[in-house]
Order: sequence, then C-alpha cells, then structure tokens
Amino acid sequence: MARKFLYLVVVLVVLALAALFAYRFYGVEIMRRTMVPSGEVVALAPPERGAYAHADMWIARPDKPGNPASWTPQGYAPATKPPAAVFFVHPTSFVDTTTWNAPLDNQDANNRAALFLRGQASAFNSIGAIWAPRYRQATFGAFLTSKASARQALDFAYRDVLTAFDQFVTEAGERPIILAGHSQGALHLSRLLVDRIAGKPIAKRIVAAYVVGWPVSISADLPKMGLPACARADQAGCILSWQSFSEPADPSLIVDTFDATTGFTGKPRAGTPMVCTNPITGQPGDAAPAEANLGTLIPDANFQSAQLVAGRVPARCEGRGFLTIGNDPPDFGQYVLPGNNYHVFDYSLFWANVRQDAERRLAAYGK
Repeated sequence: MARKFLYLVVVLVVLALAALFAYRFYGVEIMRRTMVPSGEVVALAPPERGAYAHADMWIARPDKPGNPASWTPQGYAPATKPPAAVFFVHPTSFVDTTTWNAPLDNQDANNRAALFLRGQASAFNSIGAIWAPRYRQATFGAFLTSKASARQALDFAYRDVLTAFDQFVTEAGERPIILAGHSQGALHLSRLLVDRIAGKPIAKRIVAAYVVGWPVSISADLPKMGLPACARADQAGCILSWQSFSEPADPSLIVDTFDATTGFTGKPRAGTPMVCTNPITGQPGDAAPAEANLGTLIPDANFQSAQLVAGRVPARCEGRGFLTIGNDPPDFGQYVLPGNNYHVFDYSLFWANVRQDAERRLAAYGK
C-alpha cells in the first residue's frame, strides 16, 4: 500500500511538472485554445438614456456605501473633501467562454472588478472622488484572437464606457479631472481620449490620464489622443502608460496582437515604440532602483487585503517601451501571466508612487 502511495505521489509530481512546463512554454497558445468563445457575438442594445444617472450602474462613486475605491492600506486614508474627480475604467474581470460580453449583473465579474478597484483606483483617493462604472466588458478571450466577434464585443463595451463618461462629466461639476484605467479599461480610455478629449475644451481640465496596462504607440496613437506623453514628474495635462514584466520578459502575447493593428492616426502600429512612463519616477524611459519604490501592495492569500511593502520592486523602461521589474519580483503565484507578465499588478507594484504621482500632478495643474 505504501509503495502504491509513493507511485501515486510520483505520478502527481510528474503531471504537475508537465503542466508547469506546458504553461511556461506554450501558455499563450493554451490560453487561446481554452479562453476564446467559440460562438458569434450577440448584438447589445445601447445603454438606456440616463442609465448612468442611477447609482447601481457604478461599482464606485463618492456616495456609494462600501465603495471599494475608498480602501487604503494601513497608514493611509482617503481624502474627506477631495478636490479632483477621477473617472476609472476597471480591467477585464469577466472570464466566461460561453459569451463575448459580460451581463451587468454577473456577480463573479462584479466582485473581481471591486477587488481590482481596491488595488488600483484606491491609489487616487487621496486627491480625487472616484467614479468607476459597470460596463458590459468583453470577456478575457477577446484579447487572444483576431476574430471579428472580439472587435465587436469591445465596441459594445466601449459604448457603455462613453455613456458613463458623459454622465461622469455632469457629476464632476467644474473639478479638475483624472482619467485612469487598466488593461481593457485602458483600451477604452485611450479611445475615449480620442473621441471626448482631443480638441475639446474639457482637455484643459485633465490633470493626467493613466492609460496603464495597454500599449500606446508614440507615432501611431499618441498624436490623436489630445494630450502629450508626460515628459516630467511635475507635468499636468499628459498621458502615462506602462506594462510590467519581470526578467526574462516575453511580451509576445501583447506584441503579436498589437502589431497587427492600425493606430488612431491610421498608421500601422507594427514595430513602433510605445509610451513607457516609469511609475516610480513619473518620467519616461528611465530607471529607478527598488529603494525608490515607496510601496508595493502585497496581497494576502485570498486577495481580500494587502500589506504595503517599500523598497521591494525596481523599474526600468526597455526596448520598445516595456517596463521591467528585475528578476526577483514578489511571488504572486498563478496570477502572473505567460512571459513573466505582471500585467495584473501594474498598479499594485507601484501603488504608493502612483499616489504620490497623482498628488504631484494635481499640484502642478493650473500653474
């Protein structure tokens, strides 16, 4: 019996190692085969007029009880009377493979979105009242394929975000505005900059736009987005963007898809350099040691809370514009994507520095 048990242990270890090997070397292809919906996209009706005037259409807003964006780690607190207004578009939290767009009442997706707001949008609560809309986001698999259904699903999701933003502008009054998002949220935010900010009076009210976890081509996208890339840490009215990888980095999951597309200018994105803001320094294209990192959010086992740890993670812009965080990053387990992609933690890795960055840019606003 003991020998049979040992054989079973050996078999399980071999299977586990085989699975790990497959994930490490074929992770991208496995994800594409298992996460992309097989059916066609279902057309979604536009949001009803005035839909986002209702509180239940927002995951976070200043008057919402239990607002997840109001969370802070020990030693920090949200502002009681924040001077700015923040429009935050959460990343993909819907992973269903039976449909291309998330229903607004999908509890799993909404719970994950609230968790993301705790670790991401919370960085802005020292200076801004935060609005984060529910929207019929495209499922995760939409980013792993070039199918027409994926593009349509993203278009449906973006339409919701635009409608929410128009309501946000009404709610925000005359306050200065910070725009922020991550991943799918940053994609929608980049389109929103083109459609709602560029060339319009509201552009003068933008303190900064944090287009994080989504590539922004300097030549094919930026000229149409209405704001320049941030050149200094104390600059207002500009765009920040970064994508985090540990070393050795393999960004093929991003590059393969991005390089097959055309930018907002109509020019191809293939091979073009991307905006890379170092979130530790607030400056483009530079490097900073771990000692300059004011605090990384290290989550607990169930991702319900986190401890802020200073001096743990460095940052350096490299190559076309990817942010590398060295070869000894925190252990975030299964949430690290293939290619040593720390995408899920783009904000959390630099939480305290992002907070300081937003405060500094608000101080520079209007000067």
